[in-house]
Amino acid sequence: MRAAIAIAASALLAACAAPRDRTPVVDRAALPPAYLTDNRLPADAQADALWWKGFGDPRLDAIVERALSGNLTIAAARDRLRGARAAVLAERSDRLPSIDGDVGVDGIGGITDRLSVRPAGGTGVLFNPDLNGRLSREIEAAAARAKASAYLLVDARRLVAAATVQQYVDLRRSEAQLTLLEESTDLQQQTLRIVELRFGAGLSANLDVRRAAADLAQTEAQRGILLLQRSQAARALSVLSGEVPQPLPPAAAEPSIPTFAGGPPAGVPADLLRRRPDLLVAEANLAEAAANVGVEQADLLPALALSGRLSIGDTFGLGLIDRVLGTVGAILDVPLFDGGRRRAEIAVARAEADARFADYRQTLLDALREVENALVGIDSFSGRSASLRDAIEQSESAFNQSNALYREGLTSLFDVLDAQRQLIGSRQSLIDSDAQIAFAIIDLYAAVGATTES
Repeated sequence: MRAAIAIAASALLAACAAPRDRTPVVDRAALPPAYLTDNRLPADAQADALWWKGFGDPRLDAIVERALSGNLTIAAARDRLRGARAAVLAERSDRLPSIDGDVGVDGIGGITDRLSVRPAGGTGVLFNPDLNGRLSREIEAAAARAKASAYLLVDARRLVAAATVQQYVDLRRSEAQLTLLEESTDLQQQTLRIVELRFGAGLSANLDVRRAAADLAQTEAQRGILLLQRSQAARALSVLSGEVPQPLPPAAAEPSIPTFAGGPPAGVPADLLRRRPDLLVAEANLAEAAANVGVEQADLLPALALSGRLSIGDTFGLGLIDRVLGTVGAILDVPLFDGGRRRAEIAVARAEADARFADYRQTLLDALREVENALVGIDSFSGRSASLRDAIEQSESAFNQSNALYREGLTSLFDVLDAQRQLIGSRQSLIDSDAQIAFAIIDLYAAVGATTES
């Protein structure tokens, strides 16, 4: 009879499953058709190319590959993904019958009677047909969490690749500045020797010697800072690769900022919806929140649980199975009154879904801002570098002319030192500007979610 009631209840309640709460989506047509900055980066590589290879630096390629394979943040994200996928299997198992077995003995006897021991055992079965849809929504929520974990792994690779290339550019900038420091000190030492010769000949004052020596000392004072920056960048690269800080690697053969020759196209704003991993994480989080609304809504509906048990025993203690009993039951849990708790929990879940939709939209806006800023940065620093190269050319000419006039006594040392400072300053600014171009390119490809896998 109880089994019949369960079957009838299943038929009557099959249509009562909790509704699937709809996940809000961003209208792709609402996004701008193109970025505001009309930047034309070289795009010689394929769209799925590893973007940092556009720098054409085998040393960089090897460092990024080592970081992507050894980084501990990526390893942790990979482990969390494994756990999230196991959680999905655990949730799915709730849709299957649960079977447990037990084995024991019964003892019986009086004060004068000999104790009689009887073996007994049985098997219990519990099954939830998920009439209200709660289990299905819980599986959806777990699947969304697993999807978010998968995208978090991709996002970790995106961020580690960008951070690695940034630290490498910082390393190359320090190397280039150290090389420039050597060139600048050589130039200032030549000037100091000229001033000392003129002072020895009575053609210049001791003040000129002190000025030239002060400029040389000020330039040499930058060495320690540059060595520190180079050491910090090198050790950061080691940590990004999951290694203890390593000794400084050999300097690059060419002490300059790597030049970007080409990479995957930046695409259009709508591409962010499918390429940017942190945006996909936010989308998966939104899907989980929507599923959790369904979980809470299911509590408003009746729940049915089916149970059964098969018992085996020995009535006479003869070691023989002579008793087999079977029972089947069903429990129908119908919500009647809870003081409004269930509906309040639904309101909490819906509020969280709305909050995650706002997070999703904010992530999208931040991504658009990052891309635009990177494109503007590339244009701005490219123009600055072009102007600085012209300034260096003019400063070299001015320094050579003022130096020649000073030797002839036709100008003061102040003019020579001023031209020299302008030349050194322009060269230093050019290194920084070229590094900023590289940083903006790194920011661009990180912002558009360019691939980190071949």
